[in-house]
Amino acid sequence: MNDLAPSHTTPVEWGDIEEPRVPQRLYALKDRDTFIVADSHGDIVGAADGLFHHDTRILSRWELTLGERSPTLLSGAISQDNVYFTSHGLNRAIPAPAGPAGPPGVVHIERKRFLWGERLYERIRLTNYNAEVFILPVVFRFAADFHDMFEVRGARRRKRGHVFPPEIGDQSVRFGYEGLDGVARGSVLAFSEPPASLTERQAEFRISLATDQCKELYVEVGAAEAQAPSRDRYRAAAARARYAMRERRRQGARITTNGRLFNAWIDKSRADLALLTTPMKTGPYPYAGIPWFSTCFGRDGIITAWQILWFEPALAKGVLSYLAEWQAHETSAFRDSEPGKIMHETRRGEMSALGEVPFGRYYGGVDTTPLFVALAGAYAERTGDYAQLDAWWPALERAASWITAKADQHPLGLISYARAMDGGLTNQGWKDSGDSIFHADGRFPQGPVALVEVQGYAYAAYRTMASMTARRGDSEAAERWSRRAAALRTVVEDRFWMAEHGFYGIALDGHNELCRVSGSNPGHLLFTGLPRADRAEKVALHLFSGGFFSGWGLRTLATDQPRFNPMSYHNGSVWPHDTALAALGLSYYGERDGVVKLTAALFEAATQFEMRLPELFCGFPRAAGEPPVAYPVACLPQAWAAGAVFMLLQACLGLSINGEGAEVEIRNPVLPIGIDRLSLEGLQIGDGAIDLTFERQGSRVAVHSNSRGPRLRVRYG
Repeated sequence: MNDLAPSHTTPVEWGDIEEPRVPQRLYALKDRDTFIVADSHGDIVGAADGLFHHDTRILSRWELTLGERSPTLLSGAISQDNVYFTSHGLNRAIPAPAGPAGPPGVVHIERKRFLWGERLYERIRLTNYNAEVFILPVVFRFAADFHDMFEVRGARRRKRGHVFPPEIGDQSVRFGYEGLDGVARGSVLAFSEPPASLTERQAEFRISLATDQCKELYVEVGAAEAQAPSRDRYRAAAARARYAMRERRRQGARITTNGRLFNAWIDKSRADLALLTTPMKTGPYPYAGIPWFSTCFGRDGIITAWQILWFEPALAKGVLSYLAEWQAHETSAFRDSEPGKIMHETRRGEMSALGEVPFGRYYGGVDTTPLFVALAGAYAERTGDYAQLDAWWPALERAASWITAKADQHPLGLISYARAMDGGLTNQGWKDSGDSIFHADGRFPQGPVALVEVQGYAYAAYRTMASMTARRGDSEAAERWSRRAAALRTVVEDRFWMAEHGFYGIALDGHNELCRVSGSNPGHLLFTGLPRADRAEKVALHLFSGGFFSGWGLRTLATDQPRFNPMSYHNGSVWPHDTALAALGLSYYGERDGVVKLTAALFEAATQFEMRLPELFCGFPRAAGEPPVAYPVACLPQAWAAGAVFMLLQACLGLSINGEGAEVEIRNPVLPIGIDRLSLEGLQIGDGAIDLTFERQGSRVAVHSNSRGPRLRVRYG
């Protein structure tokens, strides 16, 4: 981080923001635009944790102690459905007010919390198993610093707004802050009964517990004041939270297998997607991840929606509708926007509002726009909902015009990027850390940079536009788009292929010199269908070599490459979504054994992460008896990590759906290792639905189907 901090009107250099040191284990809950991150005790200590609302930390400290000592931790966990966090502890020896210490290990402390209506509800239950009356000094320490998310991530500001003195009531404390943007932000912490003492930093209760007696205390924290906490309020809100989560998890077809642990992975992944998916006026949108990215990201939303498109297309509809609404209509160097471009990221915090960072509504992603077009085509093919496609058509035409304008500016017709001004992202593909794109000698390329996978996304976008314009009766436009796709494919095959390695390089620099580096990027190229079949086979061999395949998944960079570091963000780590995209791409070229291998690797990794894959983990080689090595500040949960299992299953099953033709196509299905039966119940296609069962029979997989409603066809490729 630079020594000179920016003023409140100066953009923060993204590369200057460092992730803060955080406790090793954090637990997250979310409701709409509010989320909480706390440790195994349930405590917030002010590192990367806190209660956040609209990218602002409205509770920066929340600790429970018994006297001066924390309870001994027994366990802390999130429920399988992601509604509750529960911590169990027991008392240490506690000095009595006038006498010897009370015995340790006789009082059980349970903290159970959830979020609903963008409020934190917490119940503290105390149970005395001692043979005598126990007087327990229960102390809560709290604070609200109103730090912007980027401050929490490490950005330093020369000037901040005004923090008001806390207002202390009988059983509540109100915190207030007025930002430099003129917006008043606040939070209210309230208890179900008056404490024995209450200050601006601490509340103390003296709770008397008879033998086998249980007492409960309720706490609520929100951005606004509400009724006093109570058992009835807690139970009513909990019921609503559970019901809402259950409804979100039930969206789309039901997927079950005969494998208990595999089902647990599927269930947890669906629960994570349900937790992260936020209702917008345009439909559901999956926020990228907690804690750093609990907001709308264009690329993340598109890929997450694509991962589950085959069994739940409503998410893609919500994502595309939201991104169409916020498509850029003007040129701004600060926001890196140009007419037709699709949004990369949006933020609601003070620093974004002031322009200290450009991410209030930021368009600095080179891949989001072609991915937007390509997903729209995939959605239309999956659903047959061409009426919705017509509604998006003006946005699609503007997006396609942006793509062609970028291509026409490049001497080879490629899609390239260079950030418009300091403060934006240096690298604007999915590997967006500052050191992720480089030459074989380790030097960083001069821009504009043309990433290999982005050309694949553009190729898919061109083919989508060709198909959609042909459908709309414009054969001349369809031919133009087809020619563009063919020309781009030729350039990629000519300029990115490294014959000596049998692999594609990651990028061309501003002088059209190839970055002859072996990264995982060509796995995305397979996903788009651009490579020739013979080259796809060579790419597959390379991806399954020891340099790429760690045993837990595919590394983002091969081990023999410059800048390889298994502990880095993008230069040797394993990202589940990256592995899943490569797996689906491999399946398009007929690869099945490799897809099963990748599915097994990520499943076995998931079992080591309590069935919840993180954003990424370290790329160390798998060793017998050792788990994968966690990346210390990975988002958990992360949307496209949660969606990885569903893309892997689609790759295994060889399944595609033609919504207009009411047809399911299944090509050479395989099942994950250890799974002998997989069922899809209620797979919606148009006005009908179908149940499919895949069953291992010797060396083959048999498929049984049962249509419900209008007759649906199953075709075997």
